[in-house]
Amino acid sequence: MSLLPALSPWQQRAYQHAAAALAGRQMGHATLVVGPERIGKRVLAEHLARRVLCLSPLVDGEACGSCRSCTLFASRSQYDPLETRPDGTPSQPWGHSAHPDLMFIGYEINQKTGKPRAELVIEQVRSLSEKLTLTPRMGETLVAIVDPADAINYNAFNALLKTLEEPQPGRYLWLLSSNPARLPATIRSRCQRLELRLPPRAEALDWLAARGHSSAIASEALDAARGHPGLADAWIASDGMTLRRSVRQDAEALQRGQAAPVELAQRWVADGRTDERLRHLAELALHDAAGLTDPARTRTLAARFDAANRTRNLLRTTVRADLAVAETLLGWCR
Repeated sequence: MSLLPALSPWQQRAYQHAAAALAGRQMGHATLVVGPERIGKRVLAEHLARRVLCLSPLVDGEACGSCRSCTLFASRSQYDPLETRPDGTPSQPWGHSAHPDLMFIGYEINQKTGKPRAELVIEQVRSLSEKLTLTPRMGETLVAIVDPADAINYNAFNALLKTLEEPQPGRYLWLLSSNPARLPATIRSRCQRLELRLPPRAEALDWLAARGHSSAIASEALDAARGHPGLADAWIASDGMTLRRSVRQDAEALQRGQAAPVELAQRWVADGRTDERLRHLAELALHDAAGLTDPARTRTLAARFDAANRTRNLLRTTVRADLAVAETLLGWCR
């Protein structure tokens, strides 16, 4: 049986807001669930799905945990609970739900390459739209969760728009996005918005401590992640902080003229962790810019920050990764 992780305090606040909207019949057909990567949008959406699909809800509206719907929900296929891997690449594709009235739409395996696709395609959206027109098999509710919604390609967005324009009672479409600005305005304007925000520092540190992390490493990682507890947790649990320190060393070597951008770029892309390194590089530029009063130095660091994030986006295309990274690293040599 697959059990849902408990909600963190910041997830709980968003959950209570959505639960109140559901209780007051103010929850619309489509909701855009937004927040930074690894803040817990998927877990939040699943808790809400279990609630609305339950056949015998408790007095407070919570799922009973024992009806046929709750049992099927708990036996859904396993999947990577993180929204993306630490390097920013897609997590493993979602498994199919055992619940007949619950749909998961995410990265699928490309049958030609055997690897996860880098986008959500029109066939997936058409299948979702078709299923949302069907009669629920168990209760009176159908739920579809799309993650990440900002990975839907242009043609698929057009197909999704028709579904948003023709809502049906008892149908919930929840679009999860870390970059809602990438969604067309026509999509955003037809969705309610449920936002997950970064928690206060003390709350984040308490949560990291409950995860078993020492106060020293938790504080260091939280500072590095700019207050993002989910990202800090992922870095501590892996070697993310060690990688961050190595990126700092490489950047300093470039500035001293002791490293060649082309050779360093080839090393950065060799192990598949390019996106993670570029993220650290961008954060280092931001960190170095804090408190500066020299306009020229500030502009240089801003350009480095923009270049690193621009290259992260380029890596999702067919561009040669080593050449794109090398150009970014050149900016650290000047």
